Amino acid sequence: MTTTPAAPHLSVGAMPEGVTLPLPPQNLSVEEERQVRKQELAAAFRVFARFGFSEGVAGHITARDPENPSAFWVNPFGMAFSQIRVSDLILVDHDGTLLQGRRPVNNAAFCIHSEVHRARPDVVAAARTHSLHGKAFSSLGVPLEPITQDACAFFEDHGIYADYRGVVNDTEEGRRIGVALGEGKAVVLQNHGLLTVGASVAEAAWYFITMERSCQAQLLAMAAGEPRLIDPETARMVRGQISGPLPGWFQFRPLWDQITAEQPDLFD
Repeated sequence: MTTTPAAPHLSVGAMPEGVTLPLPPQNLSVEEERQVRKQELAAAFRVFARFGFSEGVAGHITARDPENPSAFWVNPFGMAFSQIRVSDLILVDHDGTLLQGRRPVNNAAFCIHSEVHRARPDVVAAARTHSLHGKAFSSLGVPLEPITQDACAFFEDHGIYADYRGVVNDTEEGRRIGVALGEGKAVVLQNHGLLTVGASVAEAAWYFITMERSCQAQLLAMAAGEPRLIDPETARMVRGQISGPLPGWFQFRPLWDQITAEQPDLFD
């Protein structure tokens, strides 16, 4: 990974001359960019497994193909997150055609993620699993409140999809989820769970992790009493400080470093 001087909107202190931070690789060929996305995808699944975000065959992370933007890479149907390797990922287009891979795609993954990618051409990746606290929080049908610094990342930047109709089996419901997502970084799927998006797999994965934990924090705070909210002006300021394509990518780096060092077989 190449490094360059820290970008000014990353919150770092003064650094001596020549000190650098890792940043996303730039000026990649299509093949190199595809490999980066697939590696981050496999790593994200391993990280999600470690966090306990997998449940049966539910849950997906997708990454748009850099050469064919109407297709995305996704986990094979029925494969454990903890065992997914780069070579296991499958490629499916927005019409549901399997373009590459040896196993089928989950229909719910196709119906939701194809429409999210279609609605948001700026998005590279989308993450959605049945995580415990995301499921519990989604049943309330309310947005995340700015009660902590981390939750401010989602202030005025996430939607609610309140029309649960069972397991998603048609693209029309996926389209409505895309509408509920709007231009935000996330959407709470009422009675279902969470969905996050990003300009990289790392960003989408990080937002899912920190949103799940923010849901847990709000549930705990609500159980203990009446949470005190951060005022809107401050919440917006903090959102600008801690979220965005680069901060989101960078926050995932420690998890990337840990999982790739401990489980290098994910690159196979």
